[in-house]
Amino acid sequence: MNKTAINRQQAGLVIANIDGAIKRISELKYVVKSQKGNGDYDVCSTDLGWICSCPDHKFRGVKCKHIFAVEISFALHREVEVARIAPLTTTTCIYCNSSNIVKDGLRHNKYGDIQKYNCRNCNHYFTINFGFEKMKSSPQTITSALQLYFTGESLRNVQKFLKLQGLKINHNTIYKWIKKYVTLMARYLEQIKPNVSDAWRADELYLKIRGNPKYLFALMDDQTRFWIAQQVADTKYTSNIQPLFKDAKEIAGKRPNTMITDGAPNFADAFKKEFFTISNPRTRHIAHIRLQGDHNNNKMERMNGEVRDREKTMRGLKKTDTPVLAGYQIYHNYFRQHEALKGKTPAEKCGIIIEGENKWKTVIENASSKKAV
Repeated sequence: MNKTAINRQQAGLVIANIDGAIKRISELKYVVKSQKGNGDYDVCSTDLGWICSCPDHKFRGVKCKHIFAVEISFALHREVEVARIAPLTTTTCIYCNSSNIVKDGLRHNKYGDIQKYNCRNCNHYFTINFGFEKMKSSPQTITSALQLYFTGESLRNVQKFLKLQGLKINHNTIYKWIKKYVTLMARYLEQIKPNVSDAWRADELYLKIRGNPKYLFALMDDQTRFWIAQQVADTKYTSNIQPLFKDAKEIAGKRPNTMITDGAPNFADAFKKEFFTISNPRTRHIAHIRLQGDHNNNKMERMNGEVRDREKTMRGLKKTDTPVLAGYQIYHNYFRQHEALKGKTPAEKCGIIIEGENKWKTVIENASSKKAV
């Protein structure tokens, strides 16, 4: 692809990121607004490929920025299938499996109240506490600690907050909660496929683990900001990051139309091994991002800043397989509301809706009840 075509592709990516710039008329026709504001252009699919009514394509016969925009936009997606994660409700008796049960008071203890149920068939009383069985602290306490930690507080600051609530909990206990529930949620959430767009970004972030320099490679969806995959590597330019691209392809269930990275050679190597194909549609690799202008990597830099803030609070990570990175990925995707997404989470933009007042509790309940799936 020559330099002029690359510039058109970059312009198409800019158009695809503008709300309302592309309108889907039918499966074969789209209307794209002119960037100069002097009208609209029709982009149609034919047996010979895409055609556009703009002068650039009509008179010069080149693949214009409007065609690029349609190819990489959300408009080419099928309607997003919404996956709802709802709070669990008790419908059957744990002893006789009867549905003839009623709520019958609360069980009061030192760590909080738990709903009691009575079965009208076998007359047994029982409680259901999915995900928090045998825990000495209440679900509200545990999920509050998770929320505080991943919003940037240290373990000891979380401990101090809980102490103000009259709860004496050791900071090591809080870390054990993080390790337990991050592992549980990660296994459950990896079964849910996000509806990401066709343009992805990848970048690396320098960090230290036990004082040793490492690099966190992350791959993110351009439109929804869904953090698709991550990999910790030893070096910036020579580490094999093919597993990052492979994991992303498996998680999304597809490869992107456009892959945006910097010019590091290992990005090019991983792209060729995982995304390159001679058949259409072919994935295009944009590997010359700029610090400023239309084609920058500000979205990835913003996400890198989130991770950097978390790492500074911890004064460095302690081990490569730390649950903190996986946990922050979950927090970023499913619980953190983003201004750029108009107050939605990346998961919501991908069609994954978590219901209930306490979304952490909803996910943990579902993960616990389906952990054997």
